[in-house]
Amino acid sequence: MAQMTGGEAVAKQLLAEGVEVVFALPGVQIMHIFNGFFTQPGIRVISTRHEQTTAYMADGYARTTGKIGVCLVVPGPGAYNAAAAMGTAYAASSPVLMLSGQIDSDLIGTGRGALHEIGDQLGFMKPVTKWQDRVVKAQDIPEGIHEAIRQIKTGRPRPVEFEIPPDTLATVADIQTVEAEEYSRPSIPAETLRAVVNHLASARRPLIWAGGGVNLAGADAELRRVADALGAPVVLTREGKGAVPDTNPMQVNAGAFGTSGAASAELMRQADVIFAVGTRFNINPAADWAPRPDQVLVHLDIDDTEFSNKLIKKPTMGVVADAKLGLGQVGEALSGARVQSAWDKRAVAALKKRDDDAMRAQRPAPYGVWEQVRKDLPEDTIVVGGITGADRWPGTAFATLKPRTLVTSSYMGTLGYGFPTALGAKVGNPNTPVLSLTGDGGFSYAVGELATAVQYKINLVTVIFDNHRFGASNDDQLTRFKGNVIGTELFNPDFVALAAAYGVKGIHVTDLDRFPAAIREAVAANAPVVVHVDGDAAYQMDRVRAT
Repeated sequence: MAQMTGGEAVAKQLLAEGVEVVFALPGVQIMHIFNGFFTQPGIRVISTRHEQTTAYMADGYARTTGKIGVCLVVPGPGAYNAAAAMGTAYAASSPVLMLSGQIDSDLIGTGRGALHEIGDQLGFMKPVTKWQDRVVKAQDIPEGIHEAIRQIKTGRPRPVEFEIPPDTLATVADIQTVEAEEYSRPSIPAETLRAVVNHLASARRPLIWAGGGVNLAGADAELRRVADALGAPVVLTREGKGAVPDTNPMQVNAGAFGTSGAASAELMRQADVIFAVGTRFNINPAADWAPRPDQVLVHLDIDDTEFSNKLIKKPTMGVVADAKLGLGQVGEALSGARVQSAWDKRAVAALKKRDDDAMRAQRPAPYGVWEQVRKDLPEDTIVVGGITGADRWPGTAFATLKPRTLVTSSYMGTLGYGFPTALGAKVGNPNTPVLSLTGDGGFSYAVGELATAVQYKINLVTVIFDNHRFGASNDDQLTRFKGNVIGTELFNPDFVALAAAYGVKGIHVTDLDRFPAAIREAVAANAPVVVHVDGDAAYQMDRVRAT
């Protein structure tokens, strides 16, 4: 036990837990933590220009590395600013720890109007976090952080929030840090495993539907082993992309742009046993391919609430287990089982090819361009798709080949998340190409973070698809509201000149054929780069014409 401030205890406990980087924005209530980072070196501190970015970067870092992402903000407006990003992390089951300041402990709940005071910050954060807590004694800081880490590492890995008042951070006391722990993950009980394997092995047409939980658990190899043992097609959600490479003829997308997704629907109709793993599996019951009463649904998930949270039929079997351990057990058991699967692999491959060919036929020019970009870049290239029509290309024409290489905002659909989330992904993967695909409206949310990229040498390639409007909303007005356009058109700066003002290299693309060369140039620069896609090239990518 050693004497230290509460702020130093924060830094020492984070170090003890293996934290390597913290994304932060300073403010008066948390300056003792910053001082702790100075006096207890070992953690890289990256300061951003907006609190929302601290949590987005932590999320991107976490989802692409498998490590816990940590952000640090002041209370009140800082926590409020970060909440949208925490909501995105919650939707994606991302392991993010948000450390927040507070007002002085003796003022909490008094309503006296202290700087940054809000009535119930823990309550405010509850809808977007798995767990929230506060300590008011400096001696309790290490155990509080340790419990926050435990909450992330056990069960479903959703974000948590832990807050500490400034007087607690300033207190000097004898404080003991806590050793990091490894936590056991749930496996499938023997009797349940036998039942699962019996359903799968006896199926004539077993189908696997896999989501982001597979990638979060690092269970891609185990998933492929089960699929190979069953000779079963694998349907991947957007969050599950990469668990089986897109080049595998037995892998199809759960749904994507245009006619893509038709293969998954046809396979769902044909299946007699559906094995859902690490996914919400919330399919619209009105869909003609939604699970039927005569189909067996085996659902393996770390979170048992997903079994009762269905728009469709309840699972025949709901199995609570870690995806990596559970799939490992199933794969091992299937190796000695008599598998009855009768899928025609050539027919499955033909369905997949039909989807790909239909999308290529609809949009041959951009499809071919993205196929070329895929050939030009390493297999482990990471793509963070923003809320833009151009996000349809990764995972289709630009094949996803590795786990944790396609990042989405999941069901939250958070406009503005793409660029700052990609910055965090690049911090966690400095030697891997990372592309941020963003629209002009979404990029403008965090444009100031170009300075962050330059200051901390975050060599991200940011591709802005500029249609001079909030594209989806403008489309909505043109179609559903019969052309009543109001409030959806944008005036934009010269993004290349804007990038230059920050010391960032800019590349302007108006010709679609020029796009692959621009991406090659940007990746080769090994520096922060903005690729501004404008004019006909943006129209071809997004199908929303600029005026």
